[in-house]
Amino acid sequence: MATQKELAKLAGVSAGTVSNVISGSTRVSERYRNKVLKAVQTLNYQPNLIARSLKTNRTHTLGIVVPDITIPFFPRIVRGAESAARERGYFLIVLDSEHNNAREADMMALLRSQRVEGILLVTSGGRKGNVEAHSPSALGPPVVYLDRLPDGIEADSVSVDDRAAAEMGVSHLLSRGHRQIAIVTGPLTLRNEQERLRGYRRALQRSGIPVRESLIWPASFEQHEVARICHKGLLKPTARPSALFATNGVTGLQALRAIYAAGLKTPGDLAFVTFDELTSDDFFHPSITSVLQPTFSIGYRAVEVLLNRIEKGRVLRSPIKVRLPATLVVRESSESCVS
Repeated sequence: MATQKELAKLAGVSAGTVSNVISGSTRVSERYRNKVLKAVQTLNYQPNLIARSLKTNRTHTLGIVVPDITIPFFPRIVRGAESAARERGYFLIVLDSEHNNAREADMMALLRSQRVEGILLVTSGGRKGNVEAHSPSALGPPVVYLDRLPDGIEADSVSVDDRAAAEMGVSHLLSRGHRQIAIVTGPLTLRNEQERLRGYRRALQRSGIPVRESLIWPASFEQHEVARICHKGLLKPTARPSALFATNGVTGLQALRAIYAAGLKTPGDLAFVTFDELTSDDFFHPSITSVLQPTFSIGYRAVEVLLNRIEKGRVLRSPIKVRLPATLVVRESSESCVS
């Protein structure tokens, strides 16, 4: 097994420079950093992480917990986070809570037991029990929330500008002449879902259209509940909305399935817009108009916030809140116009 002394000799730098590059403890010029990294690759150097962590009390390891790694939205966040972590000499452990609160708590406990220096969390649903379990603590590693921020908690977070993003999606439907626009949400125990609902209300109010509570359909991430709520609202021809806006990709996919199950078509019977890319562009016909979040940037920025918190600790008293802009990709599902 190669040693740091051998790395230094091959790279033509000092042993201290090699140590600084590997530990990430001190900034090294890009030139010398690249020399060391090339030597690491050539000699297939494997650092003894256990020995190093015992000596320095640092593991240079971060963790991320997501609700469902099979949903395309989350791997993109993980890629952004992993890229930022790798650039700064950190490893990233990825865990899947499977949309289960108890499993999420177990995953958080596991990461703490592995002495990770910080945790990124996309919470499974924001229920009160989990909020209490994951509230920031002076005893554990810092936590940065991504995408979903549970209500009733003040913590570092990185997400899209939820209110502005939802307003953009609903305003698009309004621009097509729709006035009876329904909204189906995820659990309103999550602050981002509350903000997206506020964006919906604001878009209607700015257009001088009264908000009808009967067109607000609070749901969850559960397939059967979303289907039940959508069917209830869609199977009323005289009161059926002309357009539907879904506030997240999970709920949006189930809402779209409910539309098809009810024998309706988009955009002919119902214009449809959702948060997030449901799948690849060519999978659905017609293609789906989407409010897209900068997923890679969310993961990348979250690591930057987390490392800033690790380095500065309690000196940063106020929570760091990063809100990124979304983009609207207009496709066929919202093409219908209402005169």
